Amino acid sequence: MEVHEDSSSVILPDGELGTTTPSLRFSKTCLKNVFSVILLFIYLLLMAVAVFLVYQTISDFREKLKHPVMSVTYKEVSFYDAPGIAFYPGKAQLLSCKHHYYDHIPPLVNPGQPGDIECTTQRINYTDPFTNQTMKYALVVQGPRDVKKRELVFLQFHLNETDQDFSAIDYLLFSSFQEFVSSPEKAKFMKDCESSYSSWKFSGGFRTWVKMSLVKTKEEDGSETVEFKQETSVVNYIDQRTKPGSDQLFFVVFEWKDPFIQTVQDIITANPWNMIALLCGIFLALFKAADFAKLSVKWMIKIRRRHLKRTRQVTNHIS
Repeated sequence: MEVHEDSSSVILPDGELGTTTPSLRFSKTCLKNVFSVILLFIYLLLMAVAVFLVYQTISDFREKLKHPVMSVTYKEVSFYDAPGIAFYPGKAQLLSCKHHYYDHIPPLVNPGQPGDIECTTQRINYTDPFTNQTMKYALVVQGPRDVKKRELVFLQFHLNETDQDFSAIDYLLFSSFQEFVSSPEKAKFMKDCESSYSSWKFSGGFRTWVKMSLVKTKEEDGSETVEFKQETSVVNYIDQRTKPGSDQLFFVVFEWKDPFIQTVQDIITANPWNMIALLCGIFLALFKAADFAKLSVKWMIKIRRRHLKRTRQVTNHIS
C-alpha cells in the first residue's frame, strides 16, 4: 500500500514560509509609526509656539498703543519770529533799550540816566487773570530775531526807592510779538499768556544774561504748544557813579541760545501692517501644521490597517 503525502498539509520550516519578510515589514512599519508620532508632537509644539506668538504680538501692539514714544526733532533756522518780552517793572523805569550783535555790549555811558530806547515797545494795562480784581501794568518789548548774527537786546531799568528788602522785576516770554501787536484784544491776549507761560525774575545790582531756546510740543489732538527754556548767567554790577544813592539799577540781556527749534511729539511705534503680516504668517503656519497633523494621523491609521490586513493574511495562510 502506497502512502502519498498531501503537500498542502505539510508544515514547512520557518525559513521556507518566509516569515522573515513580514517581521522586517513589521519593524519598518513600527519605525514609521514612531517617526510619525514624533513629527506629530513636533508640529503640535510648533502650533503651541505659534499661538503664544499670536498672543504676544497682540499684547505688544496694545502696550505700544498705550505708551507712545517721545520723539524729538531739531529744525535749524536763520531767523526766529521775534518773541514778546513782557516786563512788570512796578515803580521801576526803563532807561534804555538797544539791539546789539555778535555778543558785544559797549561800555555803559551815564548809567542810571535816561538813554536811547531803540526797541519796539508797547505798554498795556489788564486785570490779573487769577484774581480778576488787581490791575497789572506790563511793558512789552520786541525780542531778538537774527540768530546767525547773534542779535541781543540789552535793557536798563532804574528804581528810585523801594520799601522791600529785595528788589526784582518780573518778566515772561511769549512766542510772537507780532501776534500781540496784531491782536484786537491785547488785554485778553496778555491774560492768556500769563495763564499759559511761566514768569521769571531778574534782580537789581546785577546784569542778568538770558539765553533762550524754543520748544514746540505737538499734542495728540494736533494742536501745538510753545515753551521757552532759559539758561541764565548773573554778573555783579560795580557801581562807579560819583554819587551812588539808594536807588537800584537793573540790567538784563536777551539772546537766542542756538538756531535750533526743538519739536517734541509722541509717536506710536506699533505698526499695524507689520502686526497683520506677522499674524497672517503665524495663522498660515498653524493651518499648515494642522493639515500636516491631519494627514499624518490618516497615514498612521492607513498603515495600521495595512499591517492588520497583512497579519490576517499571514494567519490565514498559516492556517
